[in-house]
Amino acid sequence: MNQVSARLAALSPSATLAMSQKSNELKAQGIDVINLSVGEPDFNTPTHIKEAAKKAIDNNFSFYSPVPGYPALRKAIVEKLKKENNLEYKPEQIVCSNGAKQSVCNTILCLINKGDEVIVPAPYWVSYIEMVKLAEGTNVIVEAGLDQDFKITPAQLEAAITPKTKALILCSPSNPTGSVYSKEELKGLAEVIEKHPNVFVIADEIYEHINYIGKHESIAQFDAIKDRVIIVNGVSKGYAMTGWRLGWIAAPQWIASACNNLQGQYTSGPCSITQKASEAAYIGDQSCVEEMRQAFERRRDLVVKMAKEISGFKINVPKGAFYLFPDCSSYYGKTTSKGSKINNSSDLTMYLLEEAHVACVDGDSFGAPKCIRMSYATADEKLVEAFNRIKKALDELK
Repeated sequence: MNQVSARLAALSPSATLAMSQKSNELKAQGIDVINLSVGEPDFNTPTHIKEAAKKAIDNNFSFYSPVPGYPALRKAIVEKLKKENNLEYKPEQIVCSNGAKQSVCNTILCLINKGDEVIVPAPYWVSYIEMVKLAEGTNVIVEAGLDQDFKITPAQLEAAITPKTKALILCSPSNPTGSVYSKEELKGLAEVIEKHPNVFVIADEIYEHINYIGKHESIAQFDAIKDRVIIVNGVSKGYAMTGWRLGWIAAPQWIASACNNLQGQYTSGPCSITQKASEAAYIGDQSCVEEMRQAFERRRDLVVKMAKEISGFKINVPKGAFYLFPDCSSYYGKTTSKGSKINNSSDLTMYLLEEAHVACVDGDSFGAPKCIRMSYATADEKLVEAFNRIKKALDELK
């Protein structure tokens, strides 16, 4: 009998990975597909980071590392937090994992009991919901629409908290919307959390270095709640190291110890070579980070300009990350030249893939059924071509 566990059966497949797979299948057939579905930088990992990895191989860093990561890497992360964020942590409060995705999941599995409520602002990253399910927690979705720049308010947060609330997951800069919470907005949320001593904040800051407002703000800066904030970050986005798989948490000691214990039983420490490369990323020249950030900002400006020329789109101007998240609901109910009806964002993204040969991700998976997600982490000329194709395909709908 081929019967998976109920725990696994409850999980939905990743929509972002599914669309990327469909895109690759069409490419394999010789079709020129422009893939705007993938959430990763298109830049190569900076040379000095790759050289550190090569050196680590030559120096025989080929044995198991400590479960939470090499002391030198954790020390480099502590120094980064102090220098860039003015936050004080000890190396023992850092746990390195196989990507920020694992760091988020570790934290949820260590904090959430069956029936605990987790507040997830929508739009949300697709995996948050599934991770809470895995922990047998209850997702409490708080909707924040385009009219409020996809950011929840203190009043919304207060209204969502119940005696069963255990955590808030906050992603800033946001995947999928590109919205960024200001210091004042975070302060308002922190003041609500302060009144509820049993509520934790899982602060996903993986897009920290890709922001267009000058300075990243962390909710961990507010002393009244710092001992209930778990920062999640890593090297994937800011250093163009998605495939290297290195994420980390900075957390209260007891949570770090719990994640260390959990990780020790199912993956152990991250790849030793990746750790040495990541150490070089944090302690080395940071100009590469700024160069990539500037390129993303230029692309942001380009796609916003092109999106505004598509009459059926409603957009916000992203302040970080590398996604555009337009409201496309004005196209729902329209019909394709083949007679098919566009009923929802899934239909629309499939139409754009099949007719325009542009891969995007439907908004349903992000808790925003009126929207679709487009990544602008690709070359300028590809973005121009993609939006030309999208506009043409949308204009053909009747």
